[in-house]
Amino acid sequence: MTEPIPGLLDAARLLFDLQQGNEIAQSFSGCLDPEEIARRVTDGLVEKFDCAFARIWLVEPDKTALRLVASSGMYTHTNGAFARVPMGAFKVGKIAQNRVSFLSNNLANESWVKDRDWALTHKICGFAGYPLTVGDRVIGVLATFSHQVMAPEFLEFLQILCTTVTVALENAVQHQQEKQSWQPSIHKLSWSNLSLSDHLASILSSVRLTLIGTEQPLTLPLNYLFLQAAEVLQTMGCTYCRLIYNTQFVGLEAIITAPDLAFQAQSDWVRSAFEPFLFTVSCLGGVLQTQTGANHKVIQFLLKLPYPSSTLGARLRIHCRLPVLQMAFTHLAYLAGLTVCDTTDQEIPLLTDELAQIQTAKRVLWLKQGVWALPKGVSAKVDLAISAVQLREAVEAVLRGKTWGIDSDTESQPLLSEREQEIMSLLAQGLRDRDIANHLIISESTVKFHVNNILSKLKARTRYQALHQVIVNGWIQ
Repeated sequence: MTEPIPGLLDAARLLFDLQQGNEIAQSFSGCLDPEEIARRVTDGLVEKFDCAFARIWLVEPDKTALRLVASSGMYTHTNGAFARVPMGAFKVGKIAQNRVSFLSNNLANESWVKDRDWALTHKICGFAGYPLTVGDRVIGVLATFSHQVMAPEFLEFLQILCTTVTVALENAVQHQQEKQSWQPSIHKLSWSNLSLSDHLASILSSVRLTLIGTEQPLTLPLNYLFLQAAEVLQTMGCTYCRLIYNTQFVGLEAIITAPDLAFQAQSDWVRSAFEPFLFTVSCLGGVLQTQTGANHKVIQFLLKLPYPSSTLGARLRIHCRLPVLQMAFTHLAYLAGLTVCDTTDQEIPLLTDELAQIQTAKRVLWLKQGVWALPKGVSAKVDLAISAVQLREAVEAVLRGKTWGIDSDTESQPLLSEREQEIMSLLAQGLRDRDIANHLIISESTVKFHVNNILSKLKARTRYQALHQVIVNGWIQ
């Protein structure tokens, strides 16, 4: 796959990680034991993301130290050297004290690592530590260690997971405290029964939240965005908020008290606060808008996301040469109700514009952008004008063993004449122009004339590029 542009997340990878994370979240759904929740999270990170090991510490009641409650992977014990970390000590204690995450993909060379030989011996490369925060309080720290460099998409997912884990742990800790104090509560709710509005109300504690419509369960990515938006709104002085459940979308509207700044400075302030969400909102087919009021005293905020189907659609692999196309078709697939996955399973349909990728799938949707003929083995033809509905139809058609968008057999035929195919076949055998001329009983200049025509038809710069195309497409034997 073409390397993504630095700073630009791979939408397909991010959505796949979010789907994996959704399974981790479901594993502790309904659990009210903090240590069990933590263990299921660390187990999930090791099993689904191949972390070397993962750990979670919880802040002790006296706020002076953190206690290791879950460890999975290389180390499963919770009574070792880092079983209890004083607040502010080591990197874990500093993360908790300063409420600042720390990321590194070169752990052995970090000055704070006391045992550099350990990192080198065990080939530990990546480290990511995140504070688990509720408002201005820290309730714990999640840390992961990896043998490989941690991708930016995985780090983005970890931040998302931390929000969900924090809410679950906070509810579980409160439940345990109530249970120990023998104070019965008929309103006690498990994580699985807590609605989005309940979570938003707890975050926006100083704002009266209004609920419009019938509340329905949402997926992990959508829950994450609304919870993160609420966290930001709370810090920005939100004075009004309502959660809207429409038949087609879920929305969060809010009014923020504008700071006493110039108009451009206000705009920059708002944009910097919500900019981290824009990429994910775009991938999920949503809209995030802010608008300053006429008197510059308030700022209106709107986050609107399409309501996903509760049943995941057909799976689809996407492999495009350009990152912008990769992101665009990932977004389109999401709108179509399809599940974008990152796997090598050849049974799952593949949408691609790379000839070399065709051999990795049994069902291929070819993204046609020029005048080239369709490659051999393609089941469907799509282009840049395809809609979400059409993409879903194409995927469902190839899954049934049918073709889609291919008007006639001529579309899949090579552009080369019989003589041109014959010359390319001889070139593939390693023959020189003189040898080909002798074999076909034509002049060497005629051979060169045919080769130039072939390069022009295939839009290839060199003979090697032309040979690659005709071999991959099966135009020569």
